[in-house]
Amino acid sequence: MKVTYYCQHVLGIGHFYRSLEICRALAAEFPTTLILGGPDVRFDRGAIEVVSLPGLMMDRNFENLAPCTPGRTLDQTKELRQRLLFDYFQQKRPDVFITELYPFGRKAFRFELDPILEGVKNSSLGPCICLSSVRDILVEKKEGQEKYQQKVIDTLNTYFDGVLVHSDRGVIALESSFPRLDEIRCPLHYTGFVAPKVDGVGNKGIRTRQQIGDDAKLIVASIGGGNVGSELLFATVAAFRSLVGRNSGNYHLQVFTGPYCSDEAFDQLKKEQAANIRIDRFTDSFIHWLEAADLSVSMGGYNTCMNLIRTGTPALIYPFDQNREQAVRAARLSETMPFSLLTKDDMETTRFGAKLASQLCKQRSATKINLDGAAQTVRIISNLR
Repeated sequence: MKVTYYCQHVLGIGHFYRSLEICRALAAEFPTTLILGGPDVRFDRGAIEVVSLPGLMMDRNFENLAPCTPGRTLDQTKELRQRLLFDYFQQKRPDVFITELYPFGRKAFRFELDPILEGVKNSSLGPCICLSSVRDILVEKKEGQEKYQQKVIDTLNTYFDGVLVHSDRGVIALESSFPRLDEIRCPLHYTGFVAPKVDGVGNKGIRTRQQIGDDAKLIVASIGGGNVGSELLFATVAAFRSLVGRNSGNYHLQVFTGPYCSDEAFDQLKKEQAANIRIDRFTDSFIHWLEAADLSVSMGGYNTCMNLIRTGTPALIYPFDQNREQAVRAARLSETMPFSLLTKDDMETTRFGAKLASQLCKQRSATKINLDGAAQTVRIISNLR
């Protein structure tokens, strides 16, 4: 059974990394192709076949799509993508097609997805099982909520065979952000949250390589992809300096800015680097850093939160404030995990330093939250054959 997974990231890299974790699990059982169409991102493909469409991303105002390739217009990019995607399906004929977020989101990509779904429905590209893959919380629509929900319902009922909800229903249910689930006729499958596994080796390896003793405190600060949130990193560095004072040898701060952090912000942060403060753009061992850390300071994206649950690391979480998604997730998870939420008022250096000190006193916490989402996705798909 051939599986094709479509993922379009336009802002951060959270959607991509959740999709990659699922595809890695799928590729262990089935020939799996990951179709990407966002800004370039480096990763280990392993057994996954990758098809890259001409890139589209959000513009500087985060309002409209823009081509990743200089000199190519939006219309040219869309026309080329549509043709390449349709040609792929005509040639490869996958047995399972999974769309990440669509139709709950990514409506700007209907131009290339709907022709595929219609082709499957009318059997010109089929037979093929079509599934939608969504996270725990959908971003609310500020306007046209009823029209949006009806379009999602109509699309699912017309073209899809099921919805994969990557959440633990006992923690966060999809109906909290999409209340009309009872109107969806195709089955909903809760998979559990998607998180990479850990083995404890990364913890020891990182502390050894960085020459951080077992009695020293390690804080890891991050902002996901780095498109937004650099103010959190600057505030963390200032608060860390105020907290540590002369005890610099017993405290270490590792900052990850994200690959899409602006050069200006990255260069400014680099000036803050010191013997006990390290600034890097990215690591492909982030979860191992969390294993090694005594405290995480981050935003509240899905992947970061799942990594924190997996490692049990105490955390200060500063939710993205343009929608409710991250704040709702962080608040719900803080009920059972050693997480504390930050606000804009907490960015003041003295106050932030006190927050760091308080959270550093907390211990790791084990949890019964279901993090088996990738493996459960494989089991669900296996049973659909």
